[in-house]
Amino acid sequence: MIKEYENIKVIGFDADDTLWVNETYFREAEEAFGALLSDYETPNKIDQELFKMEISNLSIYGYGVKAFVLSMVQSALELSNYDVPNKTIEAILDIGKNMLNKPVELLDGVEDVLEVLSKKYRLILATKGDLLDQERKLEKSGLTSYFHHIEVLSDKKEVNYSKLLNHLDIKPSEFLMVGNSLKSDVLPLVNIGAHAIHVPFHTTWAHEQVTEKDTNGKVYKTINSLRDVIKLLS
Repeated sequence: MIKEYENIKVIGFDADDTLWVNETYFREAEEAFGALLSDYETPNKIDQELFKMEISNLSIYGYGVKAFVLSMVQSALELSNYDVPNKTIEAILDIGKNMLNKPVELLDGVEDVLEVLSKKYRLILATKGDLLDQERKLEKSGLTSYFHHIEVLSDKKEVNYSKLLNHLDIKPSEFLMVGNSLKSDVLPLVNIGAHAIHVPFHTTWAHEQVTEKDTNGKVYKTINSLRDVIKLLS
């Protein structure tokens, strides 16, 4: 075991794109949305306007599929100069329903890793997004029994994690977070004195991307596969 992990008591796992596929479905939905609005703008412009709409709505709707659908509807109205047909709005709603009904596709090694680690550590799930959707995905995943605690956060900033650790009654030095997002799963933990392991996913939402300046001087591990977590802790 790496010396810096000797005092770890609790390991937190992100859900989307750490335990199961998620962002891929958003990319597919964006393409479908672009096709629906192709009479009004270019695909690139549609993508840009949708992203701007999502960011402007974050403080109101938060994260998740439902928030994404509302932003698509609002973008469709504005891009079409409020002339978008009802059928198109219906098609946008169907995109959202299809996303919510997607099967939960576990990433490689997830259950093996959780089974091994749960024998020695207290595991928690720390994710953000829509509560109902995340509960649905967790239930479909079959992973519920591995987690001592499940937390759906409104956001993943230092203050959110600090409240979580206080609730769990552990010190930051006793907590390790594992996730695919440097912005949400790694840097906030490093900033409060906890540990973090980065497991990159092949695609990342633009809002979750960080710069080299953001990561400069920050101490965390990056691994290629979730299975490598076991190697670092054994």
